[in-house]
Amino acid sequence: MADIRVPTLGESVSEATVATWFKKVGDLVRVDEMLCELETDKVTVEVPATAAGILAEIVAKEGETVGADALLATIDTNADARAESAAPAPKAATAEEKPGRAAAEDAESAPANEGSTEIAVPTLGESVTEAAVSTWFKKVGDAVTQDEILCELETDKVSVEVPAPASGTLAEIYADAGATVAAGGKLGRIGGGTGKAAVARAGSEAAAAAPAASTRRDVEDAPSAKKLMAEKGIDPASIEGSGRDGRIMKEDVARAASRPAPAPAPEPVSIPRAPILAEDASREERVKMTRLRQTIARRLKEAQNNAAMLTTYNEVDMTGIMDLRNEFKDQFEKKHGVKLGFMSFFTKACCHALKEVPEVNAEIDGTDIVYKNFVHMGVAVGTPTGLVVPVVRDADQMSFATIEKKIAELGLRARDGKLSMAEMQGGTFTISNGGVYGSLLSSPILNPPQSGILGMHKIQERPMVVKGAIVARPMMYLALSYDHRIVDGKGAVTFLVRVKDALEDPRRLLMDL
Repeated sequence: MADIRVPTLGESVSEATVATWFKKVGDLVRVDEMLCELETDKVTVEVPATAAGILAEIVAKEGETVGADALLATIDTNADARAESAAPAPKAATAEEKPGRAAAEDAESAPANEGSTEIAVPTLGESVTEAAVSTWFKKVGDAVTQDEILCELETDKVSVEVPAPASGTLAEIYADAGATVAAGGKLGRIGGGTGKAAVARAGSEAAAAAPAASTRRDVEDAPSAKKLMAEKGIDPASIEGSGRDGRIMKEDVARAASRPAPAPAPEPVSIPRAPILAEDASREERVKMTRLRQTIARRLKEAQNNAAMLTTYNEVDMTGIMDLRNEFKDQFEKKHGVKLGFMSFFTKACCHALKEVPEVNAEIDGTDIVYKNFVHMGVAVGTPTGLVVPVVRDADQMSFATIEKKIAELGLRARDGKLSMAEMQGGTFTISNGGVYGSLLSSPILNPPQSGILGMHKIQERPMVVKGAIVARPMMYLALSYDHRIVDGKGAVTFLVRVKDALEDPRRLLMDL
């Protein structure tokens, strides 16, 4: 006889509950085969067989509490050989099983690459739970090759291309254009072949579908999990079990209970349109807003509603930067392989100013202010589908050349719609350059949860008084919009003056002044 005892449960854990027995008395067991599952306050522990034989006795039943090293069951090791010789012959296939089995055998004779492959929604990024199917580039029956783009999904922030996971024929589309799909959901199915093999596979899949569908219903959830679900009023159908065969464990229920309930979506405020003339109606075109455009509209309005937003202005003489740039731009490009633009100067100037006025680089979290001891600089980029803000991470640690290269790379990826969610998250401050479109002066809107955004504008020669003389100077208006809840007027003005000083005398950037 071999004893099956409770294994070491971990430091400070003295007892466990028997959650599931995978074998019953009289069953044949092999060495290291899982016999039962124990549940502690923190983890689930599987108990393997220490010897081969027949399960002779179960001492601790499901739902019982056992201490460390307690006896769980015994195995008759002498009965191993007898059980092997007395094992029943394989059961003949029933009438219901035969069609599926024949189909499976036919399918096995087909080439390996003719298997069916599901097309899944790829990872959409942190906090993004769904996407809209924008376009299908293939239709059912089309031949596809592995990694060929099948469709395009549109999330709140980016467009995501979905490649074919395998070669074959697009057998089915589950989500048509315009449909909303969840992260990890299924978009369609690729079939590897046609004719007899495809029909055989369909029969095999249909035969397997019924028992597969009932597998979860036949699994008994852990007693402690059922008790906790009853206490919390949680529907078992809403929980994905982590135990064997999808069994719901106590920790699964605890996770579901701690998960905050999704906030109800606010009802959109519908403003009725003014009456229009019949002859004008025929010349109008109604186009559905993309998800990206809807998100931009919602977030900008939320920023106005939630933040105590205020804008302060200043102007900067760009003579110093333009002279420095004209003097060194050829050498800079030759050495670093990238052009010397204005963005690296503005990024560096902002990083220096943020160190002096850290509240502009902070954010509000409930009743706390979170100060960031780093600068992840968001750079607003206009694209054909809308405004996006890729992030230059740790910009305060970068050189001029590194900043220029990173901004050029992110700008190109943004215009091509290739930005990932990770490249647009985590920004602590944003720079928006409306000057590239000719804007002379504007008030930028905050990018929540950030507390500051700098607006750059068009460089225009204006008459300025310099040492008592009126001279033409290349001037740019600067605008800093900030959240007045945590940034006082003094801090905002100080920040903008520090940016102005650094830009008008770039030597201050080199001397860290």
